[in-house]
Amino acid sequence: MIKKTLFLLSALWIFLSAAQAQTTAPAPCGPLPNENQLRWHEMEFYAFIHFAINTFTDQEWGDGGNTPQMFNPTNLDCRQLARVCKEAGMKGIILTAKHHDGFCLWPTKYTEYSVKNSPWKDGKGDLVRELSDACKEYGLKFGIYLSPWDRNRADYGQPSYITYFRNQLEELLTQYGDIFEVWFDGANGGWGYYGGARENRNIDRSTYYDWDNTISLIRELQPQAIIWNECGPDIRWCGNEGGSVGETNWSLYNYKQFVPGEPDFKQLRVGIEDGKQWIPSEVNVSIRPGWFYHKYEDAKVKKLPQLLDIFYNSIGRNGTWLLNFPIDKEGRIHANDERAVLELRKALDEAFADDLARKAKAEAGNVRGGSKKYAASKAIDGKKGTYWATDDGVTQSDITFTFKKPTTLNRVLLQEYIRLGQRVKSFKVEANVDGQWRELARETTIGYKRILRLPTVTATQVRISILDAKACPLISNIGIYNAPQVLTEPQIVRHPNGEVIIRPADGESAVFYTLDGTDPTTQSLRYTGPFMADGVVTVSAVSVDMATGKQSTVSREEFGVSRTKWKVIAVDANAARVIDGEAWPGWHQRGMMPADLVIDLGESLEIKGFRYLPDQSDYFPSGIITFYEFYVSDNGSEWKLVSEGEFSNIRNNPSWQMKEFAPVKTRFVKLRALSNTQGDKVAGYSEFDVLISK
Repeated sequence: MIKKTLFLLSALWIFLSAAQAQTTAPAPCGPLPNENQLRWHEMEFYAFIHFAINTFTDQEWGDGGNTPQMFNPTNLDCRQLARVCKEAGMKGIILTAKHHDGFCLWPTKYTEYSVKNSPWKDGKGDLVRELSDACKEYGLKFGIYLSPWDRNRADYGQPSYITYFRNQLEELLTQYGDIFEVWFDGANGGWGYYGGARENRNIDRSTYYDWDNTISLIRELQPQAIIWNECGPDIRWCGNEGGSVGETNWSLYNYKQFVPGEPDFKQLRVGIEDGKQWIPSEVNVSIRPGWFYHKYEDAKVKKLPQLLDIFYNSIGRNGTWLLNFPIDKEGRIHANDERAVLELRKALDEAFADDLARKAKAEAGNVRGGSKKYAASKAIDGKKGTYWATDDGVTQSDITFTFKKPTTLNRVLLQEYIRLGQRVKSFKVEANVDGQWRELARETTIGYKRILRLPTVTATQVRISILDAKACPLISNIGIYNAPQVLTEPQIVRHPNGEVIIRPADGESAVFYTLDGTDPTTQSLRYTGPFMADGVVTVSAVSVDMATGKQSTVSREEFGVSRTKWKVIAVDANAARVIDGEAWPGWHQRGMMPADLVIDLGESLEIKGFRYLPDQSDYFPSGIITFYEFYVSDNGSEWKLVSEGEFSNIRNNPSWQMKEFAPVKTRFVKLRALSNTQGDKVAGYSEFDVLISK
């Protein structure tokens, strides 16, 4: 009897083993990433470096007419740039070798408009060489940004410029070692110096650059490089420069459907579910409001809560994160920027230090062929080549994690096995709290990586349910974490009557503030409601968790002269929104261009500039002014022009725009909109302010 039992058990084991061995691997689903794209996905976080003549002229977009003599960093240290990026956990650096103004950071033989004619190192320097060498030393990958638009070249717009452009591209791709990413730009055509012509030039973006042949050149010279050209061919833009991609984010797109420079912003954010190519998204954003260094932005470096938001809205939404550092006039990453990114690194290390899923028992509702090869445990084994999978045709299933004891958690990380395609269309996360299942999140896509911020709960189990998928889901990694609380700084606004309102990010934190520019502590004034602070004043505020003593970073707003006497000269009563201290809602002038915003300051003031905040609508802002004129007047009828120019890059970065000029005394001011980003007859404003001479 014993022998018979042993025989049957042995036969059963052989049968089950054979069944598992015969379980076929899942078939690919849809477009797949190539090896270059897979390596790029795994980089996740890398740096942009913006440095040019713009750094020394306080511009975002130079027009190409500045002399190379202006480029003269006093303490350039590419090793410092590489060190900061390495310590921040970044995997590479992309350098703006040539921005729209045409100035080249390497001694190219094809133009005189380069570092070879600058005072820096007596014209013997090569910044591209120095940074590529520093990247090698610190184990970072190196990438190149080369603007297709060149506002310096006399032949821009002619066929000969394309030869020049490719010659420069060949220099960059053959003289500096391996290049991991080649980054072009969607800004093409418009006003420029153009060899002294100083005129507007437009090109046909769909034909002028002959992109197919340029891409072929890159494939030949740097076959392992990823190419960014706004909508492909390898990766795409996220559709904004604010630091986020869509909550739904497919790594699929139709490359030939759109022309670089004329993308569909909404579609760039979410991808195309049935797209024909694997073209995932990259989130490019600057650590400051601007891309190039401006001293007046030293206090505007993004704080930890903002940077964490960007992390979760980029890497945490199936994208990569390209974070820009505006290099200062010395030639270094500014101390404030360095401090911010290293604080981010510390916070991320703390948040993801302990994977609670590894301590739990994992069980799945369906396992492909009943095989251990595709078991739930494969989602928590730490190996990127294994995954939990279901049977063919099973597109709804779940995986449950059971803890040995009640466990506190607030983050869930998920990854699909994207070598076989992106599949999941929707899923939900639940936790068993006090014996009851509680839904914590319901989302759509996963892709290479998805990270959810959940409400903090203490649970005995966590269940992740795949609600819909294109084919059997393949989940290669699941992590569960309990991230430390990071308090978000409060928001400070002041209304025209001098009333200050401080808004904490949550309803539980206490808020303390000062009015003298110093950092507040728990010994400072405690905010209990709106208060009056008229005139020139600096309000600083901090949120505090009184139970733990944790504090947010300090928010600080500098307010100028009171707006109590200000009046917008317009028939539309809603025009007053332009000076109400609130970014939303704003005001629009429609049906005219040029359009004038006229304000009576109520008294004669000495001003040295103005600030303009365009429409702050989340997805489809309108009336964003590009070219402007600014006038002053003593009586509201006779006007003097004191400033004119361009709000450069405002289309992609619609943040506060500040323009300064020689101090002038005036009672009336007029901002004239000459054109906007959409080429229609709309001028939009969220806020307007003047800079007072002190």
